Parts: sequence; C-alpha cells; structure tokens
Amino acid sequence: MRVVIQRVREASVTIDGKLHSAIGSGMLILIGVEDRDNAEEVDWLVKKVSQLRIFDDDNGVMNRSVVDVEGEILVVSQFTLHASTKKGNRPSYIRASRPEHAIPMYELFCRQLSQTIGRRVEMGVFGADMQVALINDGPVTICIDSLNRE
Repeated sequence: MRVVIQRVREASVTIDGKLHSAIGSGMLILIGVEDRDNAEEVDWLVKKVSQLRIFDDDNGVMNRSVVDVEGEILVVSQFTLHASTKKGNRPSYIRASRPEHAIPMYELFCRQLSQTIGRRVEMGVFGADMQVALINDGPVTICIDSLNRE
C-alpha cells in the first residue's frame, strides 16, 4: 500500500457537484493498493499513520499525532499512486489492484484506522470521479509505502 498524507486545516470530497464528505483539521490520506497488499500491510500502515508525529506541540515542534490533537481523517482511494512512468509519457497503472482486491483493502484500512484513533474516518467513494479540495497546513506532505519499510 502506498499513501500520501497531507496535514490539512480542512479537506473535502465532492461528487457530481454534491459534497460527499468533509473534515476540519487533521489528515487527508490518499491511498493506493497493489495486488500483493494484505492485512499485514494494513496493520502496519494503520499503526504508522495513527502514530505519525506531524502536528505541532506547544513549542511549535512537530511532536504530536493525529490522535494527540484529536484530528479528523479523510481517506480517498487513488490508484494513480502506483503509476509507472518508466516508458514513454503515458503512465501505466498495471501495478494498481483491480477493484475486487483494492476495495476490501481500502475498506479494511479505513475501518482499522477508525478503531485505532477512536473516531469516525471519512471516506471518498472508490472508483468515483471525485473533486478533492484541501488546505494543506504547513505544507506538510508525507509519502509512505508499506513495502519499503526499511
């Protein structure tokens, strides 16, 4: 699994001109799933994301997690995170999982993340044409790939 985490002041997903989900201060997480991803990858990534210290403490040092600051989370599926640009100028998405594998992994990640942080996790709609809006705070953007842990 590959995620791009953005510390946000607010973020939202709009589908067909209608607001689908929105959060205030917290994290917008874009997530891409590969065929080799499994529940072990989800467990590791949920722990990493929930404990990631990217929020300021009282001294202005990034030393607090989303749990510590009681931040909100919006998770959006994004298969393009697995784009390969090695050949030509048109990206290949062959590494991205098909929906029959990706949807259960996406839903498991969101469910476990919600349980871990003790609050609802907002979601986009898998496969939908979504407009994602955000105000990046910092800016702070972190990329994590569960298959590159070392």
